[in-house]
Amino acid sequence: MFRTGPRNLITDVAGLKVGNSRDDRLKSGVTIVLCEEPAVAGVQVLGGAPGTRETDLLAPQNLVETVDAVVLAGGSAFGLDAASGTQAALREAGRGFAVGGQRVPIVPAAILFDLVNGGDKDWGRFPPYRELGYEATLAAREDFTLGSDGAGTGATTATLKGGLGSASTRLENGITVGALVAVNAVGSATVADMPHFWAAPFEAGNEFGGLGLPAPMPAQAQDPVTKLRRLPSGPGGNTTIAVVATDAKLSKPAAQRLAIAAHDGFARAIWPAHTPMDGDLVFALATGRSESELELDTTIELYAAATATMARAIARGVYSAQKADGDIMPTFRDRHGL
Repeated sequence: MFRTGPRNLITDVAGLKVGNSRDDRLKSGVTIVLCEEPAVAGVQVLGGAPGTRETDLLAPQNLVETVDAVVLAGGSAFGLDAASGTQAALREAGRGFAVGGQRVPIVPAAILFDLVNGGDKDWGRFPPYRELGYEATLAAREDFTLGSDGAGTGATTATLKGGLGSASTRLENGITVGALVAVNAVGSATVADMPHFWAAPFEAGNEFGGLGLPAPMPAQAQDPVTKLRRLPSGPGGNTTIAVVATDAKLSKPAAQRLAIAAHDGFARAIWPAHTPMDGDLVFALATGRSESELELDTTIELYAAATATMARAIARGVYSAQKADGDIMPTFRDRHGL
């Protein structure tokens, strides 16, 4: 029923580019999804500790229907500055919502907590995220790096280093769905201490090892507590933040429904998900580039693809993480030798 796009990246959705920037000393970074033309957008927050900017305007009843870009950043609340850098780059390019003779780039943002991941956070008076957001925007292109780059640079999970993941699905009617995610979860993307990914039923080829699920399933797989990493105190402690996108023509309420469906991909790929210490969030973008018409049955297929594609992107983010000096968690390859 599903096949991947040519890149197996969110940029298989026509009209989108992705830019990464990172600071290896900081062990943090920024990822932006740039819309070539303003895209219809929605959002759904299901984690208990979100950190966001401009998400209220994405509510279906509010005025602005489209956005110019969305930002995913490390740095906890400090990382929200990244959106200002992206706004600056877009304003220089003449982009933005026209009002009163001015143009205001619309750039929603979400952050994850990576302040205690072994990086040097002694940045002085001002955090570096505004400049990282600017750099990521200028770097936006169709091909980009997965794993330890952008917002996934310093990400961690319960058992392994996290990372930046992406995947795409091409439906039979030609519509494309893509996902991009920075995986920094309280929970685990793999089953207990094994190399099998929870997202295995949705894997396309061997994109994250091709190991399937373990048989029999180990008893420890049901334990939601002992395998969790030690939680930092305070809100915004962890967080998986993501973007789901399609080239289908969607209304603003339908875009929010797409984001809701993509959250099911979190639940299929991370155990547990949506905890009080996660700020789990999904932005949705619809570029409207496809000429295919959505009927009720193909709408259901679209939302199913959003779930599966997000689950795959999460597994790919953890699978692709690279080892770096000062890491506090092992990578998938370090631990499992695969």
